[in-house]
Amino acid sequence: MGAGKTTVGRVLANRLGRELIDSDHRIEALTGRTVKQILADDGVDELRRHEGEALTDALAGSAAAVIAAAGGVVLDGRHRDRLVKSDAYVVWLDADPSSLGDRTLSREHRPWLDDDPAGTLKRMHDEREPLYREVADAIVMVSGLTPDEIADRIVA
Repeated sequence: MGAGKTTVGRVLANRLGRELIDSDHRIEALTGRTVKQILADDGVDELRRHEGEALTDALAGSAAAVIAAAGGVVLDGRHRDRLVKSDAYVVWLDADPSSLGDRTLSREHRPWLDDDPAGTLKRMHDEREPLYREVADAIVMVSGLTPDEIADRIVA
């Protein structure tokens, strides 16, 4: 969260002439509700279900797409298995959690950060790091880099 999946995905998709499929945007388009609304109204399990469906649909779609997958998809072993077995080139945009505060607090759709942003970002990173490593074909450390610089590293 806050590492730049959507922003970097947009830059990368434009550079490569590919479609960008953003999980959060797809969920919002299909449900007519924001991720924050789904979480508040229906709970985390329902949000995770939507995230999994968005990932499955994206992986089954255009092979030439850039997918900005919801970070929580790695929490489900079935989704990790889908990522590993797919033809997708999976890039983990890794960031020092302490560098994400300003990038995440100004965004409305980050329901996980309402109470303890710094602590939540650290816990999420620590919990998910081995899961991201399990599925990643490449890891790009993004702290201090611009979206264009991150896209350069992904392409390289």
